[in-house]
Amino acid sequence: MIFAGGGTGGHLYPSLAVLERLNEKVGGGARAVFVCSSRAVDRAILEREGVEFVPLPIATPAMRPVAIARFVGSWGASVRVARGAIRRLRDECGGVRVLSTGGFVSAPTVQAARAERCPVALLNLDTPPGKANRWLARHAALVLNAGREARAGWTAIAPVVRKAALAPGDAATCRRAIGLDPDRRTLLVTGASQGASSVNLFMAAFVRAHAAELGDWQVLHQTGPKDADAVRGAYAHAGVPALVVEYIGAMGVAWGAADLAVARAGAGTVAEVWANRVPTVFLPFPYHRDQHQRHNAEPLERAGGAVIAADLIEPARTMTTAGVALVELLRDAARRDAMRAALASLGPVDGAARIADALLRC
Repeated sequence: MIFAGGGTGGHLYPSLAVLERLNEKVGGGARAVFVCSSRAVDRAILEREGVEFVPLPIATPAMRPVAIARFVGSWGASVRVARGAIRRLRDECGGVRVLSTGGFVSAPTVQAARAERCPVALLNLDTPPGKANRWLARHAALVLNAGREARAGWTAIAPVVRKAALAPGDAATCRRAIGLDPDRRTLLVTGASQGASSVNLFMAAFVRAHAAELGDWQVLHQTGPKDADAVRGAYAHAGVPALVVEYIGAMGVAWGAADLAVARAGAGTVAEVWANRVPTVFLPFPYHRDQHQRHNAEPLERAGGAVIAADLIEPARTMTTAGVALVELLRDAARRDAMRAALASLGPVDGAARIADALLRC
């Protein structure tokens, strides 16, 4: 298998989840190479997971003329690198399949697969699909749409979650495993694998204004690399017990520890909330034109398992949206219980297993 995607953990972790299920089904014998971006986050994640990867020199596309020129200039070299990876696997194994998780890294890899007459499957993660995925779908033999949204010609499946993102035990066990008080209610804050500055700044403002609401709570906050010290200081000054870390590898332990969460709404995070049944205030990334993170979280909000609040960038303004929602949920244990039940009603999160079955059939 060639797994094509990268640039963020959200494009890599679903592929890792599918690889886990493939290995279960073929007795650990799946041969896989990840074709990813040259960003440091890709290297860090894939080295930590111990999988083989080939970075492409593809430049991030954007609407600025210089960025467009860089993307076009890096296209040919990226296709050649991807073709080399496909040929090497074909020589070793006799046949290769490509699973794309979309985005700018996938495009030259799918073009390479077309040139090498290699079958392609696309896993679309976001709702609605972006420009790259709409193009990729035209060249894929199989298109799988996570989140169960109906779309003509695409197969809807449940979200995709890796094992490390599933709670391995009860709340007390998970809290103890990461150094938290096992008997104290826990708020998890995460802006995904790279953090989110506006979420971090909002939480710093929130604890300054509402420390009393967190009187019998503790916080586990994943900040990313930029804001850890400032956020840590904000909790300390407010007297709120908090474990502030740049990155959480074992997200399942974090979700298992949580009674409530504040999070971005990337497809991977939404899937993990669904799977672990954690009531969540979602703050979708505010700069996407298509607002796909908001659309990702809407099925959970409609079911009653989550609240979507606008990230208004300035902490004082976000306090009027997410701040209000968070205060209400910190106070209302009965509502949190109802939200957990609503998330459970959405059904199993078995997308990775279904994708593995589909890849073995095609």
